[in-house]
Amino acid sequence: MEMVRQPGFFDVEERLRELSAKGDDLERIAVLVDFTMFRAELEQAVPRADGTKGGRPAFEHVLMFKILLLQAMHGLSDERCEYLIKDRLSFMRFLGLGLADPVPDANTIWTFREALKRAGAVERLFARFDATLRAAGYLAMGGQIVDATIVAAPKQRNTEAERAAIKAGQVPQGWAEKPAKLRQKDRDARWTVKFSKAKSREDGAPQVDLAVPAFGYKNHVAIDRRHGLIRGWTASHAAAHDGARLAEVIDADNTAGDVWADTAYRSAKNEAWLAERGLVSRIHRKKPPGRPMAARTRRANARKSAVRSAVEHVFARQKGPMGLVVRTIGIARARVKIGLANLAYNLKRFVWLSSRAATA
Repeated sequence: MEMVRQPGFFDVEERLRELSAKGDDLERIAVLVDFTMFRAELEQAVPRADGTKGGRPAFEHVLMFKILLLQAMHGLSDERCEYLIKDRLSFMRFLGLGLADPVPDANTIWTFREALKRAGAVERLFARFDATLRAAGYLAMGGQIVDATIVAAPKQRNTEAERAAIKAGQVPQGWAEKPAKLRQKDRDARWTVKFSKAKSREDGAPQVDLAVPAFGYKNHVAIDRRHGLIRGWTASHAAAHDGARLAEVIDADNTAGDVWADTAYRSAKNEAWLAERGLVSRIHRKKPPGRPMAARTRRANARKSAVRSAVEHVFARQKGPMGLVVRTIGIARARVKIGLANLAYNLKRFVWLSSRAATA
């Protein structure tokens, strides 16, 4: 029986060179982004013991944060992330690990993310990288586009009475006496209905829109029109009204005052709020009740849609290649997951913008 030769140092180096030649996005991120910029916020959010009591040394803060970003870029669970770090050379190189180095296990990854949740650190980490983007010349320019998308979460199997109690902000009867069950029930996520516009039929027959039920949370974002980077964000349950989150995501530092959004954001309150701040509403106008939409309004909405569609590319990237879902329980953890996904998207977008500038 032929013996399988164990790979040596030079074999690994050769394989890494091949990965680089094929185009390793993680390598490009590691070259372009100095992750030590996050260390101060991370050390403040996750204080470590001084080591006087002994025990295994803790993994370095920046390493753990990069692992969370790997998760966000590839839609990985804690267990799957641990496995792939050990399995993939590209992951190891991104993290600065060698074949013989210890790898944080799934529980360590979960514990670190929980510490960030308790400290409310994700917003500060996002803002830290946004400041770096602006310092690198990627100012928020051209106005901003606002939208929201549903982020799926594990569906809950509850009775009608339990759902009514949750909606009323109460703990359903019998759950408090069963702490293990209570921990596994997400009382923050909500059901909603997402409407999908049907295409016009060639025979002129009335079109039937599709109503698709969805359960989970929402990612509300504002991107700048010039660079397509996420500049403001927040998270909510899936049934929250998009328009009510406008003020939470608007970026006050955008060099232009135009704001694009769909009809969900059109309200007298939002129009007044934008006008008070000198911002120009490019929000879609609604069809008058019981009357057809004027041709001029329809054309204006179509022009706005051509601009607004850019934000759909952000959500398509997050839900497609990045595999954004919420596997955790509760809005606080969902907020961490969504915030990390938005930061990870900006990292990948920054690499793309930098490569385009280099070849221009």
